[in-house]
Amino acid sequence: MRARIYRPARNAMQSGTARTRNWVLDYAPASRREIDPLMGWTSSQDTQTQVRLRFESKQAALDYAHAHGIDAQVIDPKPRQVNIRPRGYGENFATDRRGPWTH
Repeated sequence: MRARIYRPARNAMQSGTARTRNWVLDYAPASRREIDPLMGWTSSQDTQTQVRLRFESKQAALDYAHAHGIDAQVIDPKPRQVNIRPRGYGENFATDRRGPWTH
């Protein structure tokens, strides 16, 4: 079996970093998806793609893959490039703003 080990990226719709600290092991699909002729739904005979395992560290995920004979590919996360300074609501009305406050 083939799998990939990675840390999930931050959700683009929210500013929080929930569920990005753990490492995830996902299995690669063993068979392609097929379209059901009656209903038009996509389906597959492979149930391993539904399994998603979470680990506290990358080493724990690698140890699990090695112990179960899984060929795992590790994808290291890219570091954040932007340093975001936490701001309060009151700073929207500060006098040292670059541009005037408009509604």
